[in-house]
Parts: sequence; structure tokens; C-alpha cells
Amino acid sequence: MVRHGIANKIAIIGCEMTKYGERWDKSQYDLLAEACLGAFKDAGINKDDIDAAWLGVFYYFTGLSGTTLEDALRLNGKPITRVENYCASGMDAFRNACFGVASGAYDIGLACGVEKLMDEGGSGLPGFRIFGHPVLPLPSAPAMFSMAATRAFHEWGWTKEDLAHVAVKNHDNGSHHPKAHFRRPLTIDQVMKAPMIADPLGRADCCAMSDGSAALVITRPELAESYAHADDYILVKANEISIYTMAPWYWPGYDFSEFPATLKAGEMAYKEAGITDPRKEIDLAEVHDCFTITELLNCQDLKFCEKGKAVEELKAGTFNWDGEIAVNPSGGLKSFGHPIGTLARATC
Repeated sequence: MVRHGIANKIAIIGCEMTKYGERWDKSQYDLLAEACLGAFKDAGINKDDIDAAWLGVFYYFTGLSGTTLEDALRLNGKPITRVENYCASGMDAFRNACFGVASGAYDIGLACGVEKLMDEGGSGLPGFRIFGHPVLPLPSAPAMFSMAATRAFHEWGWTKEDLAHVAVKNHDNGSHHPKAHFRRPLTIDQVMKAPMIADPLGRADCCAMSDGSAALVITRPELAESYAHADDYILVKANEISIYTMAPWYWPGYDFSEFPATLKAGEMAYKEAGITDPRKEIDLAEVHDCFTITELLNCQDLKFCEKGKAVEELKAGTFNWDGEIAVNPSGGLKSFGHPIGTLARATC
């Protein structure tokens, strides 16, 4: 298979995001307008300069189509595509925007995402009893990842206290970010004593639901010098995605010690970007940490350390904001927040 990729073909020229959290004061349209108009201002453009847009939204109650963005911005009939891909929705919107602009079909693209979860109430992510297979139901999200934690405990001798170090690190990082959902540090003792959700994951091991929006403006490098960030635009080196089953517990041979999709996407992205030694070449990483165990396994799958060694590296400070590889310096999903359809924190 021939893979051409988008390395060095896309320039990010504007970005903005809202504060994440319980945003009772704003609708999804308000949040989108704040993020997108802020990104336009950052890029030195106005909404009429946008040729096409891609919108990441996971939940139907946030929005069912591109009209969610149209109703927020009034782009007057320009092409808008809603992208839904679980927690990767926002980044997949960015990926598709990159392809649209890199192809030459559009000069300036908007990639954005929004989620308005908190208005729905409830005690966890909505929809898990509705979505999925009619006979083989989905467990809750904490229950899914508790299987990975239990396996890691068995395989490598990790403990609940080891997981707590992830929460402590990320909440300390998030406490310094003005747009983070939670800006309060946690102690190991607080994490350990938090109510149990899905053994061994307690409440402080789980990210919260959040409202929020983020937006990026992109163009091709040869056009980027015409805009506000002429001297400091960001070149995209790779953007890859990999999809495996949503129900690995029905997958014979899967042992929960790694995430195959992360392994594959990382492998493809590193190849496209020309990275051969991630431990030495990556300085900062925003990785999925919907649960504390998820960050540790992702660090291993992305080759920041050997398999089974993530806890050791974490405790040694390797993944601190001032460590060898700063992992989730924003605070991650755990502290910064997790509006499902939005873009990753580090992009802004």
C-alpha cells in the first residue's frame, strides 16, 4: 500500500479553546463561537476566509450534523462535516481537515470540536446501555479499563498506589492552567481514599465529564506566511488513526496489557514523521488518560519506555512537566477535562 501522508503539507495558523468544565452558562453554540472566533482572531482572518470546516461531536444531544457549527457561526452554506469517532472525534476532524487542505481542494480549513455533556446529568457517560451490540452489551467505561489495571497488577506487580501517582502528577499540572476543569492538586492519600468506581479504579482514577470546545485554523505552508503567524506557524508532521474492536473482551487472545490501536497509530505516525527513537525524539506528549491506567499503558505503547516499566519511569520523574518526556503537562483528561468530541488539549 502506498502511503503519501501529510508531513510538512499543513500549517496550523490559529488556535483557541474555551475553559473546560461545568459550563452551565454557555450552550454548545456559545462554546463553539468562543473557540472558533478566537482561532480566527489568532490567525488574523475572519469567518468568510474559511473554505470548509470539520466538526468533532460525539453525542447526539450536542449535535447531529454540521448544522451545529453553522448555527454557531453562520458560515452561509459552506461545507461542514460532522465527525464522530468516540474520544478521537476532535482529532479525527483535524485529520480530515488536513487531508482536505493538503489535497488542494481548500486553502483554509477549520477543525473544531465541542461537547455539552453536563446538561444531561446522570452518574456517568450517557448512552452505554443504548450503544453497541444488541446481545453483547458494553460495560461502563470504568469497568472496561479496570480490566487493563487488573492485568497490569498481575503482570508487572503494579498497585493502586502506583496508579495514584498519575492522578497526582496530572492534577498538579492542571492546577497551573487557567482553562483546566480542575485546578486543585491531589495527594496520594486523597486518591487512595476516593470512593471505588470499578475496582481497582476509584473516583480519583477517573476523568470527569466536561463541557468545552477547541478550534484550529489550517492552511498549506506556502500560504501560511500571509497570515498572523507568518514567522511561527506550526507544521504538521503526522496525523494517523488506527481502529480495533470496541469490545476486546470478546477478542480471543487479547490480554489487556496494551492497546493495539495505540501501538499501530504510533507506529504509523512515527514512520510518517521520520521518528525512529521516540524516547529521545519526543519532548512532550498529550496522551489519553481517561483513567490513570490508560496513561501508563499509552506511554508504553508509544515507546516512551519498555513494557512494564511505565510506573518506574513515572516515579523517577521521567513524565513530569520538566522531565525527559513531559506527559500531559496540560493536566490531561484527568484534570484539564474531557469533552468527548473536542480537540486534544496540547493543540492549543
